[in-house]
This record gives sequence, C-alpha cells and structure tokens, in this order.
Amino acid sequence: MILRNAKPLSDRDLVWLARSARMVPVLIVARGVKRENGTVKSFIESIVPLATGHHMTIPHLRWIIAAMLCGATLINYADRQALAVVSVDVLRDFRLTERDYSHILTLFFLAYAIMYAGSGYVVDRLGTRRGFAVFIVGWSIAQMLHALAVGKWSMATYRFMLGLSEPGAWPAAAKAVGEWFAPSQRALGMGIFNAGSSLGSLIAPPLVAFLTLRYGWRAAFVFTGALGVVWVVLWLILYQPPHKNRFLRQSEFVKIREQIAPAAEAVAAEKVNWVHVVRMRGCWTLILTRFFTDPVIYFVIFWLPQYLRTQRGFDLAAVGKYAFVPFVFGGIGYVLGGWWSGRLMRAGWTLPRARKFVMLAGAAVMPVSILAPVVPAAWMAIAATCLVTFGHALWVANLQALPIDLFRGPEIGTATGFSGTGGAIGGMLAQLGTGYLVTHLSYAYTLLFLIAGLVHPLSAGLTYWLLPDREFTRSKARGPARQ
Repeated sequence: MILRNAKPLSDRDLVWLARSARMVPVLIVARGVKRENGTVKSFIESIVPLATGHHMTIPHLRWIIAAMLCGATLINYADRQALAVVSVDVLRDFRLTERDYSHILTLFFLAYAIMYAGSGYVVDRLGTRRGFAVFIVGWSIAQMLHALAVGKWSMATYRFMLGLSEPGAWPAAAKAVGEWFAPSQRALGMGIFNAGSSLGSLIAPPLVAFLTLRYGWRAAFVFTGALGVVWVVLWLILYQPPHKNRFLRQSEFVKIREQIAPAAEAVAAEKVNWVHVVRMRGCWTLILTRFFTDPVIYFVIFWLPQYLRTQRGFDLAAVGKYAFVPFVFGGIGYVLGGWWSGRLMRAGWTLPRARKFVMLAGAAVMPVSILAPVVPAAWMAIAATCLVTFGHALWVANLQALPIDLFRGPEIGTATGFSGTGGAIGGMLAQLGTGYLVTHLSYAYTLLFLIAGLVHPLSAGLTYWLLPDREFTRSKARGPARQ
C-alpha cells in the first residue's frame, strides 16, 4: 500500500489504516503525508504490525480490561485495609495507643499525597501498561514487608512505602479508561474500576480475620501482598492500547475506533507543563473537592473496624463477619453511578449536566451518616454506613471521570494525580484529627460522623459553582501546554 501526496491524515485515520492492514505486509511512503503532532514515520512504526499470521483473539476485550482494572483496585484496597482489620492486635503486640495508630496512618497519607501527583506524571511518561506494572509491584513488595515490622516506626516505614506506590493505580486506570472507552461509557469504566475498592474492602475483613486467627497477622500481609504479583503478570500479557493489542478482535476495534482517541503511546511523547495543568480551573476544582470528600471513605476504611470493636463491642471474628457489608453497597454505587450518567447522556443530557447530577444525587444521601453513632443497635449503625458508602460511590464514579472529560490525553495522568494529592492531604489531616479526637473526646465519633455527612453536599455546591458546563469544552480547547 503506498500513500503519495495524500491529504493530511488524522491520528485516528492512521490507526485505522494500520489496523485494517493487520494481515498483510504494508509499505507506507510518507511523502506529502502530514500529522498535527510528530512525524508519520515514527507514528506508523509504532502501530503497524509488520508480521503476518493468525493469533488468538479475545471477545469483549475492553470489558476484560475493565475487570482487570477492578481487580487492581480490589488488591489495592485489600492491602491498605489489612492493617485496619488487625489494628487492635497490632497495637496490643507493639503496646501502642490509638494516637500511635493515627501517626502510622498519617505517614501513609503523607507519602500518598507526595506521590499521587508524581505518579500521574510517571504514568504519563511511561505509558499505561508499564506505569501500572511499576506501581503495583512496588505496593505489593511494601505490603509484604509489613510482616517484618517490630514496632511503631518500622510499621510506619512500611506504611510510608505503601503510600508511595498505591496512588499510581488511579492515573493509570484513568488513562486506560480513556484509551478503551467512549465518553458516554467512561464513568462506567471508572465505576467498574472503583468498584474494586469496595470489593477489596469487602473481602479484606473476612480474609484478613481468617488468616490472622489461623496463622497470625503477619501472614495476612504476606498473602495480600502476593496477590499483586499474580495480577501484574496477567496485566503485562493482556494489556496494550486498542491499536496495538494483538488480542483485540478486528470487529470490536471497528466498533470502538471512532469513539476513542489514539493512546498517548501511539503519538510522539509530549512533555506536559504540570504548572499549567494545575493552574487550570478544572484541576484545582478537583483538588478542592477531593480534599474535602476523600477523607470520608478513608474514615470508613481505617476507623470503622476500630469503631465497631471499641464502641460497639465487636471482637475480631465479628468484625470479619460484618464490617464488609457497607462495601457491598459501595460496589453497587460505583457501577450504578457510572452507568447512570451514561444513561442520562444517551437520553440527551449533556456530559457535564449528567456527571454533576449523579454526583449531586450521591451527595444528597450522605447526611444519613449523622445517625450512625446515635442509633441504639449496631446493625443500625452499619446500615447507616452502608448508605454512606453508596452515596460516596455515586459521587466518586463521576468525579474521577472528570479528568478524562476535562483534559487532553497527555494531561490526564497529571491532572488525576494532582487531584488525588488533594484527597490524600485531606486524608492525612483527617487521620491526625481523628486520632486526637478519639483519644481526648468521649463524643468523638458523633462529631466525626456529623462531619462525614456534611462535606459532600457542600462540595457538590462547590462543583456546580466552579465547574460550569462551558468549562468542559474550554479546558480541552486551550491546546497543549509544553515545558
């Protein structure tokens, strides 16, 4: 096949050309063919398969990719929640207080805040496949090292290492969703990914409790850390963006090719000016909203087992039996929230209106948390917490899709990273505050559940004010920001 003096071709045209020629040798003469960014030669060399022959394909591959993203978050949250499940046992063995526990969690969030922004940049530079693999290997090693802890500061050190590597999952997943899903399905893709956080939080209490009761709490850290190693092997085998993935069926590529943009790996590498990205209204609005709302789910993850054991009289076996229930509702909320906004768009709603409406619906549920510490029975407190995780999930499924909607492909990881940094800083400060309140105030949990019920409605108002619909087209229209 020879192209001579052709009209300028877009990235999507060239990707389609390469994919259409998958089964035959291709010769492309780039004379007269121009692209907006980079050279045709480097672009074609990166996407055109020069070998012929048949190979195995996998049906519905993008949904398998979505399931793998869900699995990554499952492992991520199972790893981070393992300490919460055995916190009473660890504190007893090391003779620590709840204040010491809050210090350990604070170091995790300090590292999380530092690396969330950096992880977005790393993923933008390494690409989705390699970036995700680097981070999950890092956090799996850190998780297994918890088994070697001998006191407060060794546990805090390994927790810090976990915090340096875990945030990379979010910018990597955002880029993967952007590479594989159309705009109307991106919130669903992020919802499936985030459902893994609820599944991990659901699985962690019974799994970690079982391992601890049978083999000791150190074995629980080794087992949960090893799960990440298994995942990364499957990821490196299966994942490539659509234009390069040898397992993707031609018919499926034809179906999605007009709805997705070429992956960042398909074009010449672009250096992103992160200062410019942070100054954009969309980015600092996301930083603020996550600063206020992310600490709510961290409170549920890290302090609910502690609350049930110290305030509601649960033992470790009871925590393993019941503490997972709120995360079932969270998993439902993540998928429903992503599906709901897509359904509204198919019904004619604009993307910004659909995203913000579902976020508002989730925020409206959150004040129920105020009831959790004052109801007479433990099951009522758990029921209220179920609605908290459900409402937060509706919120997050769409909030975390916004960087994909607001920013260009090379900027998505950076924007996602900095917004996550806002959430991590909020989480870090919240851990210090929670530890202080629980230690010094008898009504601490009443105050904490009150705060958890109010921040989402306030943040919803902030989002409507700072992100008007016109901002969604203005952000991408500004063009690249190079260093």
